[in-house]
Amino acid sequence: MTDTHRGIGITAGVLGVLLSLACGGYSSTPTAPSTQPAAAFTVYEAGNGVSAPTPVTQVRATYTPQAIAARIQGSVLMSVVVLADGTVGDVTVTRSLDTQYGLDAQAVSAVKQWLFNPGKKDGVAVAVRIAIEMTFSIA
Repeated sequence: MTDTHRGIGITAGVLGVLLSLACGGYSSTPTAPSTQPAAAFTVYEAGNGVSAPTPVTQVRATYTPQAIAARIQGSVLMSVVVLADGTVGDVTVTRSLDTQYGLDAQAVSAVKQWLFNPGKKDGVAVAVRIAIEMTFSIA
């Protein structure tokens, strides 16, 4: 995932889709999404009979000109709810890289455009919370 901008090689990529194992273990206990009423739907963590969603379409984040000029590099960690239809619902930045030059916002905007094969519980598609780490580097 590399673009070239003004002669600088820029990589805005995904380090990986991390499951909740990286964030404290597996649980099939449902949790309520932060932006939806609790009664709207249930959000699960992957594990214990709940499969993790798998990405089908990944949109890469783009560097802002200000972040390039400031040579900001690193990664943004996000908590992402993948809905039962494979689209992305709630996205929360759990480890920020940059709020001043817009890289956190770019990462959130990009991941909201991703599409997934949804996670399943008992063979039925369900909403599952996963972690995604998106890395920005100037080559």
